[in-house]
Amino acid sequence: MTLYIGRESSKLWKRFCAEIATEINLLAVNWKYLLAGLICQYIHGLAAHGVHYIHRPGPVLQDIGFILLPELGQDKAYISETLFTFIFLSFVLWTFHPFIFKSKKIYTVLIWCRVLSFLACSQLLRIITFYSTQLPGPNYHCREGSKIARLPPPESVLELLLLKSPRGMLYGCGDLIFSSHMIFSLVFVLTYQKYGMQRFIKQFAWLLAVIQSFLIVASRKHYTVDVVVAWYTVNLVVFFVDKKLPELPDRTTGAVALLLPLSTKDKDSKTKEENHKLLNGNSGDSMDWRPRIQVNGKILEDGNGLHNDSAMNGA
Repeated sequence: MTLYIGRESSKLWKRFCAEIATEINLLAVNWKYLLAGLICQYIHGLAAHGVHYIHRPGPVLQDIGFILLPELGQDKAYISETLFTFIFLSFVLWTFHPFIFKSKKIYTVLIWCRVLSFLACSQLLRIITFYSTQLPGPNYHCREGSKIARLPPPESVLELLLLKSPRGMLYGCGDLIFSSHMIFSLVFVLTYQKYGMQRFIKQFAWLLAVIQSFLIVASRKHYTVDVVVAWYTVNLVVFFVDKKLPELPDRTTGAVALLLPLSTKDKDSKTKEENHKLLNGNSGDSMDWRPRIQVNGKILEDGNGLHNDSAMNGA
């Protein structure tokens, strides 16, 4: 039993080290895209923080979701955040599963480049939307009478850039249309829908996204329009952006070898394969796979070559 555990631990460690080496090579090529995606996340946070300064509380707008869904109340508002945290952490863990599990289809660096591009495009549209028109926030801390419904002007540019405000970004107001929580949730679900391997998890993920939508409205964090707009906007963004991005290499076909430098062993193996093809009269080019006929110690391409040789000999 101890020997078996030790053997499996050794295999797991080797797999982990091999995956680390592969991801480092991919990171060396794609770090600029990851950095740009992270910068876009900061810009989005900065914009959401900035709109809080111009937010003005007012009466909560009439909303069909507020009429149909019972209000959870402040004491149960954590339910929505708990579900979102579960979706977020589950997706992050899934993107790192190739480091441990044998059944793996994705590369962590490449999948996050894709996810960050979806997020950046969706968040850009969100910034344009909530700066166009500021609605009175329906959340409890954004209503009239709350101390943080309005923020005093920033004392310095540094205060704005460091996102300093009462209770930080957790209690923002004004950044309503459309829901940021739904952007993340839908991007994660759509990504797993395409690259995930478990059908049951895909169906369960869509169910969680729907439940998340209802909980956001029931906890009065957003109006119903914020959630509805997020559903069709994020799906369209992912659809069109995905068409512009290069397709991820499939691990099962070894296509990623084109992205990574060949090791000495791989180079030797490739050289031996090429030599084997040359010895068999095959250059390796699929267009050059023609039948060859040997006559009088000479290799001819086909019957036409035999006819020409006979004609030259006067036959």
